[in-house]
Order: sequence, then structure tokens, then C-alpha cells
Amino acid sequence: MSQTRPPSPTEETSGAGEPSLKQVMGPGLLLLFIVGDILGTGIYALTGEIAGEVGGAAWLPFAIAFAVALITACSYLELVTKYPQAAGAALYVHKAFGKHLLTFLVCFAVMCSGITSASAASRAFAANLSTGFGLDAGNGVILLIALAFMLLVLAVNLRGVGESVKINVLLTAVELSGLLIVILVSLYFILGGNADFSRVVTFETASDKSVFLAVSTATSLAFFAMVGFEDSVNMAEETKNPARIFPRMMFTGLGITGLIYVLVSICAVAVVPVGQLSESETPLATVVQTAAPGFPISDLLPFISMFAVANSALINMLMASRLLYGMGKQGVLPPFLAKVHPGRRTPQAAIVFTTVIALGLITFVSLSPDSPVVSLLGGTTSLLLLAVFALVNVSVLVLRRERAATEHFSAGRVLPVVGAITCLYLVLPWSSGRPSGQYEIAGVLLALGLVLWVLTWFARRKENANAG
Repeated sequence: MSQTRPPSPTEETSGAGEPSLKQVMGPGLLLLFIVGDILGTGIYALTGEIAGEVGGAAWLPFAIAFAVALITACSYLELVTKYPQAAGAALYVHKAFGKHLLTFLVCFAVMCSGITSASAASRAFAANLSTGFGLDAGNGVILLIALAFMLLVLAVNLRGVGESVKINVLLTAVELSGLLIVILVSLYFILGGNADFSRVVTFETASDKSVFLAVSTATSLAFFAMVGFEDSVNMAEETKNPARIFPRMMFTGLGITGLIYVLVSICAVAVVPVGQLSESETPLATVVQTAAPGFPISDLLPFISMFAVANSALINMLMASRLLYGMGKQGVLPPFLAKVHPGRRTPQAAIVFTTVIALGLITFVSLSPDSPVVSLLGGTTSLLLLAVFALVNVSVLVLRRERAATEHFSAGRVLPVVGAITCLYLVLPWSSGRPSGQYEIAGVLLALGLVLWVLTWFARRKENANAG
């Protein structure tokens, strides 16, 4: 029997004596992490809205969003295999441009997108729990449930990435089961000769929009359902042999989710008339109720949605904490964020910091649940991330002048350029068809980030002056 040797200092520690993050993610766990992060409440809620923009061809925006995500994923793969460290986009932009203000804003934008998504997910978790169990809960009770749920996410995150990712496996299985129910029940309906496939190729757009602009608007919505693949690069330090594993698992995960989204959208419009689908708040439940009226999807859906949003919250909080840890380790953000628990080897300071922000956001959202700001958060998240993706695609080209010590994935010369152009196209107001409210929210968030950066700069300047 072989003896277990103690880890070497290079395995246990990093930087100034801080323990390193524990490498626990192999190919299977990484694939489930990517799939679970992309799948979520987006596909459960957005199918009807997208159909409302383009009619029966709702599959097309999902397919275009998948193509844009795939191109940008190639840029991420080159960078994560070249620089296998936590922090993701913020690290890459910092290495490419060396501008602390730009790095801080990228970090802040990505962190806000993760924490805001997790906060909204926790509120949705509480609401679905109340509906699923038939509770007559008021806004105050739902707020308490949401806060308690986020504290549970905190405990799981502090426990360790191994436990967090294993829970992600369970929640991902539940998410997949809900979407597979929609596909299988729809196929039963379709094979019975009851579906109308003529709707699948029919464009129906608003009178004030051309087909091209309507597809652009719908793609901007659909892209929100595709984001999540980029979160995995923040787990690079906790992945075994990332240079070999990441490309295969990233492409496989994107392929699986893209196929599921296209199948779900085709089934939805073939089974349910577009007008009815776009007016439904639970479009996939409407699909199953139409295809199999006796199937108790109305009872199952709140629980399936509850697990789906729980997974989104857990993964987004994992991402946000690792991003802050990586920036603290690089010296871009305060160094206390790089503190690692000596026993569990998890970034404890970053986890607590992001959770405190999330608790504040949950409270704010719950105090005004009918506010239009809440309904625009998903689009704002997509807007911020697409702007970041454009910068990442440019960073790939800038960092080509640096040679890596080991072999890494190459995105080629054309794909990063195409990725930057398509991401910017989906960001700009005159091409994406986004409502102005998304830009207003994004502007406030970035302004807040700028204020925080200025305060940090003055604090560091004062420290340097005192040291001198």
C-alpha cells in the first residue's frame, strides 16, 4: 500500500505564506459546473419573451447567442490555459492593458453581475418555495427566507469548493430533468401529429421593428441564458491540469446547453401558439400543460425552478468570491480579500465580503418587488458581461506578444476579432434594440465602481505617503 506524503509547500501555500486553493475539480465536475452555470432560470422564463420578439423562430436567437458565446469562449480558453489563475476577465484585461481603473471596473462589473444574479435567484428561490408548499407568505416572510437561503449558500461556500461543486451536480441534474420533461412531453405531442411546425419558421415582429432589429433584440435576451461559461475560468486554480481539461469541457458544456436550448425553443413554438406563449409568465409549464394536460407540471415546476435558481445562486457566489480573491492576490484590490482559511483552504474573506453585498441587494430588491428595475436586472447583467467579453476578445490579441512557458489553447487571429465585433453589436443601443433602462442601471453601477476605485486610490496614496 502506498504511503500518503504531506503536500509540499508549493502545493499548500502561495504568495506570502497564504495557503493555495485546493485542486479538486476533474473533467466531470468541471463539465457539470459549466453546464449547471449556463442552465438556470433564463431558459425557464425567457422563451416566451423571445417568441414575442421574433414569433415562431424563437430558436434562431438562441442559436445566434450560442455562436457568439462559442466564439468568445475560444478567447477565454486561450487565456485560461495561458494564465491558469483565478480572477478571469479582470486578470486578463489587467495583463493586457495594465490600467488599474479599467481593471477595477471590469472586476466590479463582473462581480456585480454575479452577485446581482445570485441575489435575484435567492428571492426567486424564496418565492418558489412559498408557491410550491402553498404558503400564504407575505413579502416580509419571503425576504427572511431569501436571506436565510443566502446564508446557507455562505455556509456551503465556506465549507469548500469540493462540497459546493458536488451540490452543483445534484442541482444541475434537477435543472436538466425539468428541461428534459419539456422536450420529451413535447415530442410525444409532436409524434401524435398535433403540433404545428409551420410556426417554427414564421417571423412575427412588432410593427416598429424590422426583422433584423427584432432578431438582435431577441438575441440580446437569449444571450442572458447563455452566460455562465465564463464563470468557470475563475475556478482555474482549483482545477486539475486546466490546460488539458478546460478546452474539451468548455466546448462540450456549451454544445450540450446550446442543443437543449434550441430543442426547447422549437418544441415550445410547435406546441403552443406564439401569442399564448409570449403572454405566459411560465412558458414551459404552458408547453407541458398543452402537450399533456394530465401531467402535474404545475405542481412540479415551482420545485424544479427552486432548485434551478439555487444552483445559479451557488455558482454565482462561487464565481464572485474567487474573482475577488484573485484580484486581492494580484494586488489590484485590497490584500485582505486574498485571505484563505488555513484548514478548508477556501477564500474566506472574499466569500464573506460578497455575501454581505448580496444580503444588502436581496433586501433592496425585496423592499420593492414590483419595481421595473428588478425586471431589467437580467438584461443589465447581459449588457455588462457582453461589454466585458468585448474587452476579453481584444485582450487575447494584445497578449499574443507574451509567450507562455507551456503549451496552451489558441483561438486564432480571426475569432477574437469577430467576437469583439459581435459583442459590441449586442451592447450598442442602436443595434441591439435594448431598452434605455438597462443602460441607466449599468451607468449607475459603473459610476459606483468609479467612486470606489477613487477611494481605494486615495487610501493607497495615503499609505504610501505614511510609509515614506
